[in-house]
Amino acid sequence: MTTAINAPSLRLAWSVWGLGALFYLIGFYQRVAPAVITAELMNEFKISATTLGHLSAFYYYAYVVMQIPTGILSDIWGPRRLLTIGAFVAGIGTLMFSMAPSLLWANLGRLLVGASVGVAYVGMLKLAGNWFPSHFFAMVSGLALMFGIVGAVFAGVPLRLAVDFWGWRPVMLASAITTFAVCAAIWLIVRDEPKDNGYAGHDDMKAAPKKSSRFRVLLSIGEVFKYPNTGLLPIIPGGIVGCLLTFSGLWGVPFLTTHYDLQATEAAALASALLVAWAIGGPILGGLSDRIGRRKPLYLIGCALTLMGWSFIIYYPNLPVAWMVVLLLVVGFASGSMIIGFAFAKESVPSQLAGTVSGITNMGVMMGPTLLQPAVGWVLDQRWHGDMLAGVRIYNLDAYRAGFSLMIAWAALAFVLLFFTKETHCRQLH
Repeated sequence: MTTAINAPSLRLAWSVWGLGALFYLIGFYQRVAPAVITAELMNEFKISATTLGHLSAFYYYAYVVMQIPTGILSDIWGPRRLLTIGAFVAGIGTLMFSMAPSLLWANLGRLLVGASVGVAYVGMLKLAGNWFPSHFFAMVSGLALMFGIVGAVFAGVPLRLAVDFWGWRPVMLASAITTFAVCAAIWLIVRDEPKDNGYAGHDDMKAAPKKSSRFRVLLSIGEVFKYPNTGLLPIIPGGIVGCLLTFSGLWGVPFLTTHYDLQATEAAALASALLVAWAIGGPILGGLSDRIGRRKPLYLIGCALTLMGWSFIIYYPNLPVAWMVVLLLVVGFASGSMIIGFAFAKESVPSQLAGTVSGITNMGVMMGPTLLQPAVGWVLDQRWHGDMLAGVRIYNLDAYRAGFSLMIAWAALAFVLLFFTKETHCRQLH
């Protein structure tokens, strides 16, 4: 019988967690990659803006559906098996997308990718809780979004340059091979807990709580909606993130290249800068909310700045490019206020429902781009006047403004709904 030795080194803990984070990075990369290959996809499959919106959103359809099952699967399988299977399916989906002979196969590939990378965040949190001392957990969890944004940045200028040089199919094929390599590394290196590698747990690790029954998990989904805030808080971040990922993840690059005469790489760089500002704003605004002991004020300010910023970007005529850059950075930073919504929601229910309400809130977050990406595409097609360039539809400024008005409407709804929430003063409801 093997006796457990001392707790694992931080170097080993970072290696284990880092592979989960690398899979999360790949998921974020896949989330926004269509933004810089819109022309290639529309030309390859001879599709309209509506159809392209659905092609991109198939990722989100599956991602949203998987959020609650993922929590249950993580209890049954553990993070190692969950992440390995997720990465393998993501590789299959990316391979299918890269070789798709028709739109049907491309949609199925995106669907598989969205379903599989949806497990990455939960798997990372499981590894963080098991492999690090408890006082590391908040910091390690906060680094997760930073990893995601790095993936989004790779899906900007680097992806655009690679597609220009090799073409979109070879680049997506290389993405699939990379995902399979990460899958193999996770299986070989990651273990659910330190004891699986012969280590003792950390001195401050508490005994694992007993798992809830699956029936109890399902009941808790209904219970959270008995509390007033939980009917509102999932809708609010959907408006903020919906605007951000609809612009940076699909329609922003063609809008900037068509109406601001930017090169595709320049437009992709602006979309990446928007996401980087989002990553910076989240932990800063979340920390300030903790410091002042209130949730609503900073959340309201963030929603207001987001609404005003997008309104200027979309409706102000002939906006100078320098001002466009400034506004995108402000909007990105202010959009980081949505991170407050997770703490706000968790504090709005009894502690035993905190995990369930977090999953429901995350579903609300992803409903934003899920609904807005194809909806904006549909409006663009309704306003299309028949202009084409190299086999790709060209939409005029009025069409983009009409489509982006859906983003403005949800952002305005988020701002209004926030007034009807009840402040928790950073304290858990008992």
